[in-house]
Amino acid sequence: MAAPSEEALPQPRRPFGRRLLTDPARLFQHNAWDNVEWSEEQEASAKSKVQENSSQLLPPDKQEEYEVNAKRYWDDFYKIHENGFFKDRHWLFTEFPELAPNRNPSQNEDSVREHSYKEESNNAGLGSCENGHCSLETRAENQLNLIKSTPTFCTEELAPQKRSEVNQSYGDYPGSSASYRILEVGCGAGNTVFPILQTNNDPGLFVYCCDFSTTAVDLVQNNAEYDSSRCFAFVHDLCNDQSPFPMPDESLDVVILIFVLSAILPEKMQCIVNRLSRLLKPGGMILLRDYGRYDLAQLRFKKGQCLSDNFYVRGDGTRVYFFTQDELDDLFTRAGLEKIQNLVDRRLQVNRGKQMTMYRVWIQCKYQKPAAPQP
Repeated sequence: MAAPSEEALPQPRRPFGRRLLTDPARLFQHNAWDNVEWSEEQEASAKSKVQENSSQLLPPDKQEEYEVNAKRYWDDFYKIHENGFFKDRHWLFTEFPELAPNRNPSQNEDSVREHSYKEESNNAGLGSCENGHCSLETRAENQLNLIKSTPTFCTEELAPQKRSEVNQSYGDYPGSSASYRILEVGCGAGNTVFPILQTNNDPGLFVYCCDFSTTAVDLVQNNAEYDSSRCFAFVHDLCNDQSPFPMPDESLDVVILIFVLSAILPEKMQCIVNRLSRLLKPGGMILLRDYGRYDLAQLRFKKGQCLSDNFYVRGDGTRVYFFTQDELDDLFTRAGLEKIQNLVDRRLQVNRGKQMTMYRVWIQCKYQKPAAPQP
């Protein structure tokens, strides 16, 4: 049998992040174009739409209702969609090589790669957004009795020496023997966790994943790919600083926030980032991808759905915030982290069948805990 000709061999796909629309006549040749520059008119139109859809705020009693019932709305979301709403995020290993088996630390500032169209273009929000509201389930207490010595008080206001004493009480906790520990906050149905477990066969890897939706954690634990020797899924309420984590401070190499922070009440974000920062080892990193200001999802909101500036409630009761780079930089630097990456991904997505264009705006960040000073 003759060898295939050079022309017949499959050609390597052009990397995403470098598919640039230089000829408007080619607009519908691809499903997406990267690093799309907005005109002054487009920017002004986006600002005008946001001013219009935020001109009427929901009354305080309705806003309080969405906060109090946040968990129920996300439980309902996963009861309806289960694990069929979002595609697995295999793009993570291109954007965040820290998750790959070789844990390549090199940073690629202009790397803007392929993302699941179904995942990021849906106005219902990303499946991992649900974490970060209030009501720790009894089930979490049952899961965490593996670590009965875990303190149930918040360590945020404790002096470093006292926090060190608290950490020593953890003893043999889930993943304590691992050499590389990852926590995904707001794991949803596992669309990030399972690609990591499938792709990264490092024997020293241990992955924690949490969500404050009990239904979501059930989906993860009942997945055929769930391996309790490599993964620990647990219910957790990030907004309740009395909720214990199953691992001590300074034990994690990576914390992942994929479309999660945007679902949290804005005034609670800083405390949450502070808590997560303390979990990182010196040199550990938070990896984030979330909604950017003037994303298509923000422009589609109508009057009567705005809770506060750039913070909205969807039709299903879940909520979403739209960030600027400066806002995220402020949150992370105030938590003592150093910027490695903070970029805007402006994507032009194309529906060739309907001849429609959709402008998406996402922000991607990497912030690192400073290394411990050398003696």
